[in-house]
Amino acid sequence: MEKDILYMNRALELALSGRGLVSPNPMVGCVIVHEDKIIGEGYHKRFGEPHAEVNAINAVADKELLKEATLYVNLEPCSHFGKTPPCADFIIRHQLKKVVVANLDTNPLVAGKGIQKLRNAGIEVQVGVQEKEGKNLNKRFFTFVQRMRPFIVLKWAETADGFVAHENYDSKWISNSLSRKLVHKWRSEEDAVMIGTNTAFYDNPILNVRDWVGRNPVRVVIDKDLRLPITLHLFDHSQPTICYNTLKDNVTPNLEYIKIKDGKSESYRFLPQVIENLHAKRFQSVMVEGGSGIINSLLADDLWDEIRVFRSAICFGKGIKAPQIRGVLFDKEHLQGDDLLIYRREDSL
Repeated sequence: MEKDILYMNRALELALSGRGLVSPNPMVGCVIVHEDKIIGEGYHKRFGEPHAEVNAINAVADKELLKEATLYVNLEPCSHFGKTPPCADFIIRHQLKKVVVANLDTNPLVAGKGIQKLRNAGIEVQVGVQEKEGKNLNKRFFTFVQRMRPFIVLKWAETADGFVAHENYDSKWISNSLSRKLVHKWRSEEDAVMIGTNTAFYDNPILNVRDWVGRNPVRVVIDKDLRLPITLHLFDHSQPTICYNTLKDNVTPNLEYIKIKDGKSESYRFLPQVIENLHAKRFQSVMVEGGSGIINSLLADDLWDEIRVFRSAICFGKGIKAPQIRGVLFDKEHLQGDDLLIYRREDSL
Protein backbone atom coordinates (compact mmCIF):
# COMPACT_ATOMS: atom_id res chain seq x y z
CA MET A 1 0.00 0.00 0.00
CA GLU A 2 2.87 2.43 0.76
CA LYS A 3 4.25 1.84 -2.73
CA ASP A 4 0.80 2.44 -4.23
CA ILE A 5 0.68 5.82 -2.46
CA LEU A 6 4.21 6.64 -3.63
CA TYR A 7 3.45 5.94 -7.28
CA MET A 8 0.03 7.65 -7.14
CA ASN A 9 1.64 10.75 -5.64
CA ARG A 10 3.98 10.79 -8.61
CA ALA A 11 0.97 10.55 -10.94
CA LEU A 12 -0.63 13.51 -9.12
CA GLU A 13 2.62 15.45 -9.42
CA LEU A 14 2.72 14.81 -13.14
CA ALA A 15 -0.95 15.76 -13.51
CA LEU A 16 -0.24 19.19 -12.03
CA SER A 17 2.01 19.95 -15.02
CA GLY A 18 -1.16 20.38 -17.08
CA ARG A 19 -2.61 23.08 -14.84
CA GLY A 20 -4.05 25.95 -16.85
CA LEU A 21 -3.66 24.07 -20.14
CA VAL A 22 -6.18 21.20 -20.24
CA SER A 23 -9.49 22.76 -19.21
CA PRO A 24 -12.30 21.78 -19.59
CA ASN A 25 -10.63 18.39 -19.21
CA PRO A 26 -9.29 17.30 -15.80
CA MET A 27 -5.60 17.23 -14.93
CA VAL A 28 -4.36 13.64 -15.23
CA GLY A 29 -0.98 12.02 -14.67
CA CYS A 30 0.04 8.41 -15.23
CA VAL A 31 2.90 6.19 -14.04
CA ILE A 32 3.64 2.65 -15.24
CA VAL A 33 5.58 0.36 -12.89
CA HIS A 34 7.25 -3.00 -13.57
CA GLU A 35 8.96 -4.87 -10.72
CA ASP A 36 9.12 -1.72 -8.56
CA LYS A 37 10.67 0.33 -11.33
CA ILE A 38 8.98 3.16 -13.24
CA ILE A 39 9.18 2.29 -16.92
CA GLY A 40 6.88 4.98 -18.30
CA GLU A 41 5.34 8.32 -17.31
CA GLY A 42 3.02 10.79 -18.94
CA TYR A 43 0.43 13.49 -18.32
CA HIS A 44 -2.33 15.24 -20.24
CA LYS A 45 -0.45 18.22 -21.67
CA ARG A 46 -3.08 20.21 -23.51
CA PHE A 47 -6.80 20.04 -24.30
CA GLY A 48 -7.38 18.02 -27.46
CA GLU A 49 -4.02 16.24 -27.27
CA PRO A 50 -3.39 12.61 -26.12
CA HIS A 51 -4.34 11.73 -22.56
CA ALA A 52 -1.96 10.77 -19.77
CA GLU A 53 -2.35 7.00 -20.18
CA VAL A 54 -1.49 7.16 -23.88
CA ASN A 55 1.58 9.30 -23.26
CA ALA A 56 2.79 6.99 -20.46
CA ILE A 57 2.30 3.77 -22.46
CA ASN A 58 4.00 5.32 -25.49
CA ALA A 59 6.96 6.24 -23.26
CA VAL A 60 7.61 2.59 -22.37
CA ALA A 61 10.56 1.32 -24.42
CA ASP A 62 9.84 -2.41 -24.11
CA LYS A 63 6.11 -2.89 -24.65
CA GLU A 64 6.35 -6.58 -23.65
CA LEU A 65 6.83 -5.44 -20.02
CA LEU A 66 3.33 -3.96 -20.01
CA LYS A 67 1.78 -7.40 -19.66
CA GLU A 68 3.27 -7.66 -16.16
CA ALA A 69 3.08 -3.96 -15.28
CA THR A 70 0.80 -1.80 -13.10
CA LEU A 71 -0.57 1.49 -14.39
CA TYR A 72 -1.23 4.27 -11.84
CA VAL A 73 -3.54 7.08 -12.92
CA ASN A 74 -5.31 9.67 -10.78
CA LEU A 75 -8.60 9.59 -12.73
CA GLU A 76 -10.60 6.73 -14.19
CA PRO A 77 -9.55 6.07 -17.81
CA CYS A 78 -12.13 7.38 -20.25
CA SER A 79 -14.36 4.93 -22.09
CA HIS A 80 -15.83 7.20 -24.78
CA PHE A 81 -14.75 8.91 -27.98
CA GLY A 82 -14.16 12.63 -27.52
CA LYS A 83 -11.25 14.64 -28.89
CA THR A 84 -9.27 11.39 -28.56
CA PRO A 85 -10.16 7.63 -28.57
CA PRO A 86 -10.99 5.86 -25.26
CA CYS A 87 -7.99 5.39 -22.98
CA ALA A 88 -9.54 2.23 -21.53
CA ASP A 89 -9.37 0.62 -24.98
CA PHE A 90 -5.72 1.67 -25.35
CA ILE A 91 -4.87 0.08 -21.97
CA ILE A 92 -6.68 -3.14 -22.90
CA ARG A 93 -4.91 -3.29 -26.26
CA HIS A 94 -1.54 -3.21 -24.50
CA GLN A 95 -2.63 -5.86 -21.97
CA LEU A 96 -1.69 -4.12 -18.73
CA LYS A 97 -1.87 -6.47 -15.77
CA LYS A 98 -3.28 -4.02 -13.21
CA VAL A 99 -4.65 -0.47 -13.05
CA VAL A 100 -4.70 1.63 -9.86
CA VAL A 101 -6.99 4.70 -9.83
CA ALA A 102 -7.39 7.55 -7.36
CA ASN A 103 -10.83 8.89 -8.42
CA LEU A 104 -13.80 7.72 -10.43
CA ASP A 105 -14.72 10.10 -13.23
CA THR A 106 -18.08 11.73 -12.37
CA ASN A 107 -18.64 12.77 -15.98
CA PRO A 108 -21.81 10.85 -17.04
CA LEU A 109 -20.01 9.81 -20.23
CA VAL A 110 -17.58 7.82 -18.09
CA ALA A 111 -18.93 7.33 -14.53
CA GLY A 112 -17.54 3.87 -13.87
CA LYS A 113 -17.78 2.62 -17.45
CA GLY A 114 -14.01 2.81 -17.90
CA ILE A 115 -13.39 0.71 -14.80
CA GLN A 116 -15.98 -1.85 -15.87
CA LYS A 117 -14.50 -2.09 -19.35
CA LEU A 118 -11.04 -2.82 -17.89
CA ARG A 119 -12.41 -5.46 -15.51
CA ASN A 120 -14.40 -7.10 -18.28
CA ALA A 121 -11.11 -7.44 -20.17
CA GLY A 122 -9.55 -9.29 -17.23
CA ILE A 123 -7.48 -6.40 -15.89
CA GLU A 124 -7.29 -6.07 -12.10
CA VAL A 125 -8.47 -2.63 -11.00
CA GLN A 126 -8.00 -0.92 -7.64
CA VAL A 127 -9.81 2.35 -6.88
CA GLY A 128 -9.43 4.94 -4.10
CA VAL A 129 -5.66 5.31 -3.63
CA GLN A 130 -5.05 8.97 -2.64
CA GLU A 131 -8.70 9.70 -3.35
CA LYS A 132 -8.84 12.88 -1.23
CA GLU A 133 -5.69 14.28 -2.84
CA GLY A 134 -7.04 13.48 -6.29
CA LYS A 135 -10.32 15.28 -5.60
CA ASN A 136 -8.46 18.35 -4.34
CA LEU A 137 -6.26 18.42 -7.43
CA ASN A 138 -9.26 18.32 -9.77
CA LYS A 139 -11.70 20.32 -7.64
CA ARG A 140 -12.45 22.56 -10.63
CA PHE A 141 -13.37 19.61 -12.84
CA PHE A 142 -15.50 17.88 -10.20
CA THR A 143 -17.33 21.13 -9.38
CA PHE A 144 -17.99 21.77 -13.07
CA VAL A 145 -19.51 18.29 -13.50
CA GLN A 146 -21.33 17.87 -10.19
CA ARG A 147 -22.51 21.41 -9.41
CA MET A 148 -23.10 22.26 -13.08
CA ARG A 149 -21.18 25.52 -12.85
CA PRO A 150 -17.58 26.72 -12.89
CA PHE A 151 -15.40 26.52 -9.78
CA ILE A 152 -15.63 30.06 -8.38
CA VAL A 153 -12.77 31.71 -6.49
CA LEU A 154 -13.50 35.02 -4.74
CA LYS A 155 -10.37 37.13 -4.25
CA TRP A 156 -9.84 40.47 -2.62
CA ALA A 157 -7.31 42.50 -0.64
CA GLU A 158 -8.37 44.25 2.54
CA THR A 159 -6.80 46.57 5.05
CA ALA A 160 -6.13 45.66 8.67
CA ASP A 161 -9.30 47.57 9.61
CA GLY A 162 -11.45 45.76 7.01
CA PHE A 163 -11.73 48.00 3.94
CA VAL A 164 -11.19 47.11 0.28
CA ALA A 165 -11.03 50.68 -1.03
CA HIS A 166 -11.26 54.33 -0.05
CA GLU A 167 -14.65 56.04 -0.27
CA ASN A 168 -13.72 57.25 -3.78
CA TYR A 169 -13.17 53.56 -4.81
CA ASP A 170 -9.38 53.98 -4.96
CA SER A 171 -7.79 50.69 -3.83
CA LYS A 172 -4.14 50.96 -4.98
CA TRP A 173 -2.18 49.51 -3.37
CA ILE A 174 -3.47 47.53 -0.40
CA SER A 175 -1.46 44.35 -0.98
CA ASN A 176 2.29 44.26 -1.62
CA SER A 177 4.17 43.44 -4.83
CA LEU A 178 4.71 39.76 -3.90
CA SER A 179 0.98 39.29 -3.32
CA ARG A 180 0.18 40.96 -6.63
CA LYS A 181 2.65 38.69 -8.45
CA LEU A 182 0.94 35.66 -6.88
CA VAL A 183 -2.39 36.91 -8.26
CA HIS A 184 -0.89 36.89 -11.76
CA LYS A 185 0.11 33.26 -11.21
CA TRP A 186 -3.44 32.48 -10.11
CA ARG A 187 -4.85 34.12 -13.24
CA SER A 188 -2.79 31.77 -15.39
CA GLU A 189 -4.46 28.80 -13.64
CA GLU A 190 -8.10 29.84 -14.16
CA ASP A 191 -10.21 29.93 -17.31
CA ALA A 192 -11.64 33.37 -16.62
CA VAL A 193 -11.25 36.42 -14.39
CA MET A 194 -14.38 38.42 -13.57
CA ILE A 195 -14.87 41.98 -12.29
CA GLY A 196 -17.82 44.30 -11.77
CA THR A 197 -18.60 47.69 -13.28
CA ASN A 198 -17.07 49.86 -10.56
CA THR A 199 -13.79 47.93 -10.48
CA ALA A 200 -13.54 48.21 -14.27
CA PHE A 201 -14.29 51.95 -14.21
CA TYR A 202 -12.15 53.07 -11.27
CA ASP A 203 -9.21 50.65 -11.52
CA ASN A 204 -9.08 50.17 -15.31
CA PRO A 205 -7.31 46.80 -14.89
CA ILE A 206 -5.61 44.87 -17.68
CA LEU A 207 -6.26 41.44 -16.07
CA ASN A 208 -3.42 39.60 -17.80
CA VAL A 209 -0.44 37.61 -16.49
CA ARG A 210 2.34 40.08 -17.34
CA ASP A 211 4.12 39.33 -14.05
CA TRP A 212 4.01 35.55 -14.61
CA VAL A 213 4.60 33.03 -17.39
CA GLY A 214 1.38 31.37 -18.57
CA ARG A 215 -1.80 31.86 -20.54
CA ASN A 216 -3.98 34.92 -20.10
CA PRO A 217 -7.47 34.16 -18.78
CA VAL A 218 -10.62 35.26 -20.55
CA ARG A 219 -11.66 38.60 -19.08
CA VAL A 220 -15.28 38.84 -17.93
CA VAL A 221 -16.86 42.16 -16.98
CA ILE A 222 -20.35 42.91 -15.70
CA ASP A 223 -21.71 46.10 -17.27
CA LYS A 224 -25.49 45.88 -17.18
CA ASP A 225 -26.22 49.28 -18.76
CA LEU A 226 -23.11 49.46 -20.98
CA ARG A 227 -21.89 52.61 -19.29
CA LEU A 228 -18.20 51.71 -19.25
CA PRO A 229 -16.05 53.75 -21.67
CA ILE A 230 -14.72 51.78 -24.62
CA THR A 231 -11.26 53.28 -23.94
CA LEU A 232 -10.73 50.96 -20.95
CA HIS A 233 -8.03 48.28 -21.17
CA LEU A 234 -10.77 45.64 -21.03
CA PHE A 235 -11.97 46.64 -24.49
CA ASP A 236 -8.57 46.81 -26.24
CA HIS A 237 -9.04 43.41 -27.99
CA SER A 238 -5.67 42.24 -26.61
CA GLN A 239 -7.17 39.08 -25.09
CA PRO A 240 -10.57 37.35 -25.16
CA THR A 241 -13.14 39.38 -23.21
CA ILE A 242 -16.84 38.90 -22.47
CA CYS A 243 -19.09 41.76 -21.42
CA TYR A 244 -22.38 40.68 -19.83
CA ASN A 245 -25.11 43.31 -20.12
CA THR A 246 -28.87 43.79 -20.51
CA LEU A 247 -28.85 45.66 -23.84
CA LYS A 248 -27.15 43.84 -26.69
CA ASP A 249 -25.47 40.79 -28.19
CA ASN A 250 -22.47 41.44 -30.39
CA VAL A 251 -19.25 39.66 -31.36
CA THR A 252 -16.03 41.29 -32.55
CA PRO A 253 -12.47 39.89 -32.45
CA ASN A 254 -11.60 39.12 -28.80
CA LEU A 255 -14.66 40.98 -27.52
CA GLU A 256 -18.13 39.48 -27.08
CA TYR A 257 -21.20 41.22 -25.69
CA ILE A 258 -23.79 38.86 -24.21
CA LYS A 259 -27.26 40.11 -23.34
CA ILE A 260 -28.74 38.75 -20.13
CA LYS A 261 -32.39 39.21 -19.21
CA ASP A 262 -32.51 40.97 -15.87
CA GLY A 263 -35.36 40.72 -13.42
CA LYS A 264 -36.33 40.21 -9.82
CA SER A 265 -37.76 36.73 -10.21
CA GLU A 266 -35.58 33.73 -9.33
CA SER A 267 -35.50 32.67 -12.99
CA TYR A 268 -34.03 35.93 -14.22
CA ARG A 269 -31.52 37.02 -11.59
CA PHE A 270 -28.53 38.43 -13.39
CA LEU A 271 -25.42 36.85 -11.87
CA PRO A 272 -26.80 33.29 -11.68
CA GLN A 273 -27.55 33.58 -15.41
CA VAL A 274 -24.00 34.78 -16.05
CA ILE A 275 -22.59 31.78 -14.19
CA GLU A 276 -24.94 29.47 -16.09
CA ASN A 277 -23.78 30.95 -19.39
CA LEU A 278 -20.10 30.52 -18.46
CA HIS A 279 -20.81 26.87 -17.67
CA ALA A 280 -22.52 26.44 -21.03
CA LYS A 281 -19.41 27.92 -22.65
CA ARG A 282 -17.40 25.24 -20.78
CA PHE A 283 -15.51 27.55 -18.45
CA GLN A 284 -14.29 25.25 -15.70
CA SER A 285 -13.17 28.01 -13.30
CA VAL A 286 -13.60 31.72 -12.66
CA MET A 287 -11.65 33.97 -10.33
CA VAL A 288 -13.66 37.00 -9.23
CA GLU A 289 -11.39 39.94 -8.44
CA GLY A 290 -14.01 42.43 -7.31
CA GLY A 291 -15.36 44.68 -6.34
CA SER A 292 -17.21 44.13 -3.12
CA GLY A 293 -20.62 44.49 -4.79
CA ILE A 294 -20.24 41.55 -7.17
CA ILE A 295 -18.52 39.44 -4.50
CA ASN A 296 -21.28 40.12 -1.97
CA SER A 297 -23.90 39.21 -4.59
CA LEU A 298 -22.19 35.89 -5.37
CA LEU A 299 -21.92 35.12 -1.66
CA ALA A 300 -25.64 35.92 -1.23
CA ASP A 301 -26.46 33.55 -4.11
CA ASP A 302 -24.14 30.88 -2.64
CA LEU A 303 -22.15 30.91 -5.87
CA TRP A 304 -18.62 30.40 -4.60
CA ASP A 305 -16.16 27.63 -3.74
CA GLU A 306 -13.03 29.29 -2.40
CA ILE A 307 -12.21 32.67 -0.86
CA ARG A 308 -8.68 34.12 -1.00
CA VAL A 309 -8.04 37.22 1.08
CA PHE A 310 -4.88 39.29 1.32
CA ARG A 311 -4.90 41.21 4.61
CA SER A 312 -2.34 43.98 4.83
CA ALA A 313 -1.07 46.01 7.76
CA ILE A 314 -2.39 49.22 6.19
CA CYS A 315 -5.36 51.03 7.79
CA PHE A 316 -7.79 53.31 5.95
CA GLY A 317 -9.98 54.36 8.88
CA LYS A 318 -12.99 54.56 6.59
CA GLY A 319 -13.96 53.42 3.11
CA ILE A 320 -15.73 50.54 1.37
CA LYS A 321 -16.11 47.57 3.68
CA ALA A 322 -14.68 44.20 2.78
CA PRO A 323 -17.11 41.34 2.13
CA GLN A 324 -18.04 39.09 5.03
CA ILE A 325 -15.86 35.99 4.98
CA ARG A 326 -17.61 32.61 4.91
CA GLY A 327 -16.50 29.01 4.98
CA VAL A 328 -13.76 27.14 6.80
CA LEU A 329 -10.16 28.37 7.00
CA PHE A 330 -8.16 26.01 4.77
CA ASP A 331 -4.74 27.65 4.70
CA LYS A 332 -2.86 30.70 5.98
CA GLU A 333 0.40 32.16 4.76
CA HIS A 334 2.51 35.22 5.54
CA LEU A 335 3.79 37.11 2.47
CA GLN A 336 6.23 39.90 3.36
CA GLY A 337 3.78 41.82 5.51
CA ASP A 338 0.53 40.53 3.99
CA ASP A 339 -1.43 37.62 5.42
CA LEU A 340 -3.01 35.33 2.84
CA LEU A 341 -6.08 33.50 4.15
CA ILE A 342 -7.83 30.82 2.09
CA TYR A 343 -11.33 29.61 2.96
CA ARG A 344 -13.41 26.82 1.45
CA ARG A 345 -17.05 25.82 1.63
CA GLU A 346 -18.08 23.50 4.44
CA ASP A 347 -19.65 21.24 1.83
CA SER A 348 -16.59 21.17 -0.43
CA LEU A 349 -16.65 18.26 -2.85
